[in-house]
Amino acid sequence: METAQPTAQRLGLRSIRLTDLGTPPAVEFPGTTAWQERFQRSTPRGRERPLEAGVEGAEGAEGAAVAAVDGAEPMDLESALRARRAGGGKCLVPYLTGGLFQGETGDWTDMLRAVATSGADGVEVGIPFSDPVMDGPVIQEASELALRSGATPPGILESLATVDAGVPLAVMTYVNLVYRFGYERFASAAVTSGVSGVILPDVPLEESAEWCAAADAAGIQTVMLAAPTAPDDRLAAVVARARGFVYAVGLMGVTGERDSLAGSAKVIAARLKDITDLPVLVGVGISTPSQAVEVCEVADGVVVGSALVRTILETRSTDAAEDLVGSFRLGATVSARRAVAHPGAHRRAGSWN
Repeated sequence: METAQPTAQRLGLRSIRLTDLGTPPAVEFPGTTAWQERFQRSTPRGRERPLEAGVEGAEGAEGAAVAAVDGAEPMDLESALRARRAGGGKCLVPYLTGGLFQGETGDWTDMLRAVATSGADGVEVGIPFSDPVMDGPVIQEASELALRSGATPPGILESLATVDAGVPLAVMTYVNLVYRFGYERFASAAVTSGVSGVILPDVPLEESAEWCAAADAAGIQTVMLAAPTAPDDRLAAVVARARGFVYAVGLMGVTGERDSLAGSAKVIAARLKDITDLPVLVGVGISTPSQAVEVCEVADGVVVGSALVRTILETRSTDAAEDLVGSFRLGATVSARRAVAHPGAHRRAGSWN
């Protein structure tokens, strides 16, 4: 039987095993009752009960968002994506780096709000880390700038607690950071901050049980990554553990923009669609709206990171970010219309044997 490789190794990245980290030192983290009470006072209205699918009078992802603002604890990521799909649409989850340009051009959460209201079904917020092994040069630069400006995990989460984005929020970071804070404390703090999902790209499936148990107990959805080189039995194990959505890695390597869509992107999406009812979103290498249109012939949606972060780095403009996200939303709409016209396309795309 083939030995399963850690996620980072399968993606061609450096990996670190949790046992290599040693005993975590005491770390100051916002897990105290006083911190949570302060969050409860500052958290916007609309985080008091879980989002229920099929809220009366709500249609599609927009309806889910309206229902959540009218009274949901962290807005449910999976429910919002399923609602978009059930309404015949394709899902769009933009990524931006938390804390980027904080204090230089205003509050970084202004950019988050702009992105969220431009057609996103959810927003993935990167918590900057000094050794982001999955990220390419654009997101690495953004992370370095955010760290230099004083961004910290507690600060990012505290900022998210004050944001009424109108869509579910997920955070993406690396396991070293979460492990040293403590899984239970991080999961609890994320929920208190209004976060619905967490993505830890360097946690191999074989070592995810402890984090996933803490996340499940707190009500956090753990988004799992599925590599294009994974054998069928491993993909089945990944989707069985995934919550929120399955992150289909479009190509081997780190995040970044590409001139064309990798052929592996549609293949991995098709393979996943054949074995799970969870929303399947493709990320890594989705650089243009036309590429989103192409991959969404098969996938349920896309995660767009480097293209958006580059726009933010170059312009520092909420208008520019809104325009870019809006163009991807238009592309997703085109994809949805094509899917209606050509049902079953994902099975044709999945002929990888």
